[in-house]
Amino acid sequence: MKARAPKPPPVIRVYDTTLRDGTQGEGISFSVADKLMIVERLDQFGVDYIEGGYPGSNPRDIAFFAEAKELKPKHARLAAFGSTRRAGSKAVTDPQLRVLLESGMPVLTLVGKTSLLHVREILRTTPEENLAMIEDSVRYLTAQGREVIYDAEHFFDGYVDNPDYALRTLEAAARGGAANLSLCETNGGKLVPEVQRITAAVVKRFGGERIGIHCHNDSGLGVAVSLAGIDAGATLVQGTMNGYGERVGNANLVTIIPNLALKMRRRLYCAPNLDELRDLSLFFDELANLRHDPKAPFVGRSAFAHKGGLHANAAQKVARSYEHIDPALVGNRTRVLVSDMAGRSSLVLKAREFGMELDEKSPELKSLVEELKDREFRGYEYEAADASFKLLVAKMLGHRKEFFAVEGYRVSVERHGGEIWSEATVRVKVGGESIHTVAESSGPVGALDKALRLGLEKIYPQLRDMKLRDYKVRIVEGNEGTGSKTRVLVESGDGHSVWGTVGVSDNIIDASWEALREAVEYRLSSTAPSP
Repeated sequence: MKARAPKPPPVIRVYDTTLRDGTQGEGISFSVADKLMIVERLDQFGVDYIEGGYPGSNPRDIAFFAEAKELKPKHARLAAFGSTRRAGSKAVTDPQLRVLLESGMPVLTLVGKTSLLHVREILRTTPEENLAMIEDSVRYLTAQGREVIYDAEHFFDGYVDNPDYALRTLEAAARGGAANLSLCETNGGKLVPEVQRITAAVVKRFGGERIGIHCHNDSGLGVAVSLAGIDAGATLVQGTMNGYGERVGNANLVTIIPNLALKMRRRLYCAPNLDELRDLSLFFDELANLRHDPKAPFVGRSAFAHKGGLHANAAQKVARSYEHIDPALVGNRTRVLVSDMAGRSSLVLKAREFGMELDEKSPELKSLVEELKDREFRGYEYEAADASFKLLVAKMLGHRKEFFAVEGYRVSVERHGGEIWSEATVRVKVGGESIHTVAESSGPVGALDKALRLGLEKIYPQLRDMKLRDYKVRIVEGNEGTGSKTRVLVESGDGHSVWGTVGVSDNIIDASWEALREAVEYRLSSTAPSP
């Protein structure tokens, strides 16, 4: 008799609540158009549930749900969120439950009280009435043919205070027909062992296929306790993209998903699209108008960046020696950072990123190492200035092309009434022809940037798409007062790519000019032959 094959682990379902919990985070706001794009993008990625919030909370959400009724997701199920009926009333006459039904969403998520503290002090009702509110509300919505997910608010706090009552609230939702009972770690204060122990007890009683986990990040453990809940047997995980949410945020699905798929070997419907994860994370930050966290696990720009020469050399030989996964699995890549800590191996790898081959034993590489360390001693920093590093390598190898020569520049700042304006004059020479341009802006750096590109655009039209995206200033040496050296980092882009350049001087305008000039030169070196 053949032994039965072991039963495969259940598929873990991903429930995204960025459009509700995420938007409760400080500074997070999405338009109706943004929300519709988010639904489409999450559906394409393979998220199982997308919660849109409460359909009647504000005009924006009302408009979103009106549009969402017409959506036809390929995989995801759309959910509307609300709370159980009011105390002393009936579900059939409760106005909020009626709004949920009228939303037309196939999934309705109900939040109810688990903690006796909240029942008595917040709802100001009896424990028995709270149980009736839960069962009555869930039963009413399931009778209308909707899938109901029950969010047990403050479940872990309630369980610690009174395990028997906390479990009775879940039983009330189960009797009403809830498809899933999600345990909410609402205050975000519990540690991993406690969440794992309590979740395991609930799974033993109700079965893991019916249990979900919803955590917050107040102790910095949102991801860890969510994974602990899954490890204890839960089969649905709630969270937000990039960890957006109230206070310090919700459990971050961008970190949870790859840990589940790659580390815990769990099955997820979105796993085949894992190589789109970094792009998905960037998409959300772009819509939220936030700068992407370079140190975000898995998807951050620095997640697989190597600075020390020993690390870079080892990673080149055996990637897993200093990388916990293949970066390509999540749409990321290995980066080598150049600094005065870099050895020859680091510089060879970095140059290779730009398509330039260097011989570790060549005198040119020795000169490059010495020049780099001297420049960093003088205040230059190339970690965020890849373009400047490429130009430096080209110069040391004798490959740097001259697209224009700078004859001079001048900047003036004037106040007219309540407004300050800057005017910049730039003189450059291209192919023997001198070009003199003048431009104005609200600041001297903007005026210099405009004047430089204005003089070159007729000859190099590709500069018209180039824009100054970011500008950072740092005092390198603080003991000289106003005469201290200044480092300027400039980020430029053309709609397709972004590059960084650096300038250093004891004059902030001159440091800015160096970074701006190299930004233009890098753009031209990537797109145009020399004149």
